[in-house]
Amino acid sequence: MRYLIRLSAVIAAMAIALLGAPVVLANADEGQGGHHAVFVQTNDPNGNSIAVYSQNENGTLAYTATYPTGGKGGRAAGAAVDPLASQSSLVYDREHHLLLAPNAGSNTVSVFSVRGDRLHLNQILASGGPFPASIAAHDNLAFVLDAGLAGYVQGYRIAGGRLHPIAGSQSSLGLANSNPPGFLQSPGQVGFTPDGRHLVITLKGNNGGSVDVFSVSDDGQLSNAPTATAVGGVPFAFAFDQQGHLVIVNAASGNLSTYTVNGNGSLSLVSAGAPDGQIAACWVIGTKGSFYAANTGSGSLSRYTIDNHGTVTLRNPLAATGIPGAIDMAVSGHFLYAQSGGSGSVKAFSVSENGALSPIGSWTVPDGSSQEGIAAS
Repeated sequence: MRYLIRLSAVIAAMAIALLGAPVVLANADEGQGGHHAVFVQTNDPNGNSIAVYSQNENGTLAYTATYPTGGKGGRAAGAAVDPLASQSSLVYDREHHLLLAPNAGSNTVSVFSVRGDRLHLNQILASGGPFPASIAAHDNLAFVLDAGLAGYVQGYRIAGGRLHPIAGSQSSLGLANSNPPGFLQSPGQVGFTPDGRHLVITLKGNNGGSVDVFSVSDDGQLSNAPTATAVGGVPFAFAFDQQGHLVIVNAASGNLSTYTVNGNGSLSLVSAGAPDGQIAACWVIGTKGSFYAANTGSGSLSRYTIDNHGTVTLRNPLAATGIPGAIDMAVSGHFLYAQSGGSGSVKAFSVSENGALSPIGSWTVPDGSSQEGIAAS
């Protein structure tokens, strides 16, 4: 039996090699006999790239290499430390061991296979519109949000370590943006609901402070038009809690709010948390029962909790400080990593069982003065 298993593995490996597909070892990037890694997108307008860091057991990082994406980064008009003005601008697709990176200055997307702390560039393809800034992946589907001009979402099927455009899957958001877009006029994020049946897009304050929700069919087609819900302020980024509530961070009110995504795509408010008293709460991430908002103007992180009913409670408005231009975040194990757009670095924190954050280090990103986008395996 062992002989047959080994023989099957050899045959499978030979088949992959003959077909020319990228070789990715299962679980090699899951910390099971391999390495956890943190990936940072430089978003350099002269040439975008991914800086890769190996994660040590204590959460500290060791820089390993930089991989060019083959495209160029971009900068939204009026942006300071948040050049893409979006969340999920770099996405690790754990199911397929792929890293998806938008090249906002080239209107393309780069697809890397991931093996531990090593990357292999599989593909560069058109994003479907101007200024790609956010990506969503669920099962075998991916959607790219192009933030320029009218704003577009384009669907792709994930297969063989590559993205394959889905005919007829592109939808316009009907915005009146420029290209590059103004950072307050551009949509903030695209993402799937946990069940994959809806695609959510946040529209910031100058677009009326609303959220668009499309239904998604099994073959990757979107509903003819999104269901729009006005939420007010500047809904920037979002996440989901364990019960499936949509968790939105609002830069105008400086707080988190939870919503139910209804079957028809409309949103129903569940709870609005107290304002954190900081400046420009724009990014949000959840881990170990807590949710953290990154306050770009204050250079800080605020901590919230959300109970099973979706009720939001502000626990610590200054859970972490000393992060100039705090923008996107990623979590790996018991550690949280926050991009500091003001210092071109990544700040690392350990997350205790009660959600408290303790700083453990800071690492400068090579050519990272325009960085935006961070992901972890």
